[in-house]
Amino acid sequence: MDMKTKPVIDELRINGDRLWASLMELAKIGATQKGGVCRLALTDLDRQGRDLVVSWAREAGMTVMIDKIGNGFMRRPGRDNSLPPIVTGSHIDTQPTGGKFDGNYGVLAGIEVVRTLNDHGIVTEAPIEVAFWTNEEGSRFVPVMMGSGVFAKAFTLETAYAAKDTDGKSVFDELERIGYVGSEEPGEHPIGTYFETHIEQGPVLEDNDKTIGVVTGVLGIKWYDCTVTGMEAHAGPTPMALRKDALQVATKLMQEVVAIALQYAPHGRGTVGMVQVHPNSRNVIPGRVKFSIDLRNATDELVEKMDADIRAAVAKASAESGLPIAIELVSHYPAQPFHAECVQAVARAAEKLGYSNMTAVSGAGHDAVYMARLAPAGMIFIPCKDGISHNEIEDAKPEHITAGCNVLLHAMIERAGVA
Repeated sequence: MDMKTKPVIDELRINGDRLWASLMELAKIGATQKGGVCRLALTDLDRQGRDLVVSWAREAGMTVMIDKIGNGFMRRPGRDNSLPPIVTGSHIDTQPTGGKFDGNYGVLAGIEVVRTLNDHGIVTEAPIEVAFWTNEEGSRFVPVMMGSGVFAKAFTLETAYAAKDTDGKSVFDELERIGYVGSEEPGEHPIGTYFETHIEQGPVLEDNDKTIGVVTGVLGIKWYDCTVTGMEAHAGPTPMALRKDALQVATKLMQEVVAIALQYAPHGRGTVGMVQVHPNSRNVIPGRVKFSIDLRNATDELVEKMDADIRAAVAKASAESGLPIAIELVSHYPAQPFHAECVQAVARAAEKLGYSNMTAVSGAGHDAVYMARLAPAGMIFIPCKDGISHNEIEDAKPEHITAGCNVLLHAMIERAGVA
């Protein structure tokens, strides 16, 4: 990069109004009465959303490739097309009561980066690509993050194809129906670096009054089912000292879940979200309680410590109460740190552009988790109003949408180089 080019690059900014208009245009497809979006994976509405995004990519001079799971790769050539592309992306499927920004922002921010490079006639050394991944949300088909998961070989294409929705329709049949079964084998597409821009989906940035979250990684997760077995008995005739009340023991363990998370601050998370009480009758002492436990933290080491603590708490509660307590691990996602160079590229871009910023962790899963297994990867967060997402009232400020995309632009240019 010569000295004439560098000042031009430093002054480069995206067109925030154009990006916002694109987001609002896409949000019309599957728009809900409360201002959100319902565009479930592989529905007719998803096809319309994909078709619109692909048309915008082609208008921007990009070539489009679809793989066999329906992932899309929209490519702007570089000076040296033998180099692996610098990729950004996310998803455009939504929750049933989804918002305008979750996923959609990451895809359209990438297209805006390309439009901005086109506006200024800038040729990057490596190609730039924008990806959209199939069925990230997992609200119609499981597993979640399906397209990126197949791409990263976390599970097979056959497993994904066979997944069915509640009406018995399969992923393969629905992909074929909407015309998005491509020819390329998932995972054969090269990726040099991957960035994903996203609303935070939590309240931390807003609470700290910061514009940019420099995401260092995604929390590790362990999910459990815990079952306390007591004895049903009549609530009136049974004295307190002679009860085998499963619910009272279970509620103490639920409090332990929260206490353990607080012990492993700042990124410890502990949640009981589902409780089943048997027989669930007003005047019967509960004889069995089954509840979920969700533990998360920033490193696998910390998650393992939390695991040991909850198992010790279960053993102690069982010994003290005399009631059998079973705890079963039902799902485990390891923590995923992002690549130091990508994290630093995001931080440098935020500083250069003068945006307030802080390091952040993602408590939710994203396609970037799977991409980080394959290539250097990083994420950029912007605030969302009240930290609310997966909700029709999900909202973000236009200036924050612009800021995140500007950071993406400069981080991608740093990794791609300028011819």
